[in-house]
Amino acid sequence: MEEAHSVNSPRRVLSFSKRQKQKPFGLQDSDSTRSSPFRASQVQGPKPSEVYGFVGSISTVVATLIFLIWAYVPDKLLESIGIHYYPSRYWVLAMPTYLMVTLLLGLAFYIGLNFIATPHPTSLNTLFDEYSREPGEIDSQMEEGDERPIDPISDIDITRINDIMFNSSGVQ
Repeated sequence: MEEAHSVNSPRRVLSFSKRQKQKPFGLQDSDSTRSSPFRASQVQGPKPSEVYGFVGSISTVVATLIFLIWAYVPDKLLESIGIHYYPSRYWVLAMPTYLMVTLLLGLAFYIGLNFIATPHPTSLNTLFDEYSREPGEIDSQMEEGDERPIDPISDIDITRINDIMFNSSGVQ
């Protein structure tokens, strides 16, 4: 008789993996704890994202080929092959044009929404909001010889930024 782990057919592999799954976790025999190349937990298939990417790339290539054949092959040749119904050649130019105009209008609409959502430059909302923090004061109990701890994160005052950027004196 054959050994318990010898596998000769796909049907046996399937039944072997089913037997492994049916056993409770704590009741596995010593043979099932050995590593076997046919264990069900070691069988790995393609990820769904890989399958969708492959199918998407293949369908894109096929659709492009069909579009190019429809656009450039003469009517008489298509009819001799047996293709009698196909859309008007008007759509060869209209479809990409409509698509590009739609994308450009969508981009312009998105930029417009961002401009509407942005506060006016003179608004105080561009300087302060609910998350703004003023710099903390230095602890008065610290002596001069003590090391100063790192200040907590805070916003820099706009007047200090203007002084640094626009005054020739530099950092104060």
